[in-house]
Amino acid sequence: MDANRVKQILSSSAEIGVEYNGVSVWIDKLNEDGRTATVHPRDLEERSTVEIRELKEM
Repeated sequence: MDANRVKQILSSSAEIGVEYNGVSVWIDKLNEDGRTATVHPRDLEERSTVEIRELKEM
C-alpha cells in the first residue's frame, strides 16, 4: 500500500478492510515519516507501528 491510499482509507466513511501479516487491522494514523502507520487489530486495542508497504487492502 502507498501513503496516498492510506490517506484515502483514513478519510473514507466506508469500512475498508486492511490486513497486516494476515491479521485484520484498523489504521489509526499515517505517521509523519510517510512510510509507517499506527495500526491495531480489530479485536484488540494494542497499537503497533508498521511499514505501510506491508499493509494489504482486502
